[in-house]
Amino acid sequence: TMPLTAPDFDAVTAWRRKLHAMPEVSGDEHQTAREVIAFLSHTQPDGVIAGIGGTGVAVIYHGDEPGPTVAIRAELDALPIAETGTPAWRSGFAGKGHMCGHDGHMAILAAVGLALGQKRPKRGRAVLLFQPAEETGAGSAAMIADHKFIGARPDITLSLHNMPGVPRGHVWLKTGTANCASQGLRIVFTGRTAHAAQPQTGLSPAGAIASIIPALIGLSRGTLETGDFTLATITHVKIGEPAFGISPANGEIWVTLRSQTDAGMAALLTAAETLAREAAARDGLKIAFENHDVFRASVNHPDAVALLTTALEAEGVPHSEGETMRASEDFGRFADVSTSAMFFLGAGEDHPALHNSDYDFPDELIPVGARIFLRAIHAVLG
Repeated sequence: TMPLTAPDFDAVTAWRRKLHAMPEVSGDEHQTAREVIAFLSHTQPDGVIAGIGGTGVAVIYHGDEPGPTVAIRAELDALPIAETGTPAWRSGFAGKGHMCGHDGHMAILAAVGLALGQKRPKRGRAVLLFQPAEETGAGSAAMIADHKFIGARPDITLSLHNMPGVPRGHVWLKTGTANCASQGLRIVFTGRTAHAAQPQTGLSPAGAIASIIPALIGLSRGTLETGDFTLATITHVKIGEPAFGISPANGEIWVTLRSQTDAGMAALLTAAETLAREAAARDGLKIAFENHDVFRASVNHPDAVALLTTALEAEGVPHSEGETMRASEDFGRFADVSTSAMFFLGAGEDHPALHNSDYDFPDELIPVGARIFLRAIHAVLG
């Protein structure tokens, strides 16, 4: 079912490397979005919707008959990580790099677009969704909330992520939770300064912070295997200013909360906030909370998993159930509007890990991912 030739894939690979050299971080993917539109314009799509949820793009291919809409989703954004690898196409933007492989995911969708340009589905619509701000957890919510999204709203949404540590070209795919929910919780305490010789005349957050650090860590429990996994990771702590003469008034803790389910996340967040409020009340401190980088759990629907499994077997791609990822992925919200599933495509057992500064996407995965998606599209749309 794959009509593309070696020169076609060479062109997509060259484009992937161009994207790698021009990384843009979450919310700032303007040039990347323009590159997507320009590259796929040669396929003469039946519709292009730009600026969805910020910089998001939908490229649409119509069949001749009415039918469902199948969307394939990739991410536009890179990371604020300076690249230390030395490919000829290394990042040209200081302090930024495609260290997660989103350039490769976009290239896979571009290959699917080239194929759809040559052979439209028989019915319905195939939509290539390019999502902004995946790394911050903000992009999918912004896309789905945008009125422009109605013009590309899918019935089925499929996605992938490359996965170092898994044999190259081997797929992990499972029903249920593929990626955990997570969010950052910033806890801010406010008291009153005092002279360091008379700390009793002030209200210091030091005691409250010292007491809740182990209590927050203690919220971690369960395992992915038993299905009740939760994790609280302290990532930043600050108390006062760097001075020996002042008992501090202000302090904060940053903790990343992680859970296997959205319900588990709600309970974990409540428990963390309760611990902090109790500590603040004991010491007469004011308290405030901020939530950051909120990711829903990504839960694979059995029907979408069955569709992908059939495509994998038809294409002869080796696959197994694999693991639930502790790391989060901003794909879970697509389950609110469609039947959805994500699979993990092995980047190689010895490949640099995601977010490593020397990571680079393996170009050999482009045709593999494109074949899987194209097979799934035509299985639904003909």
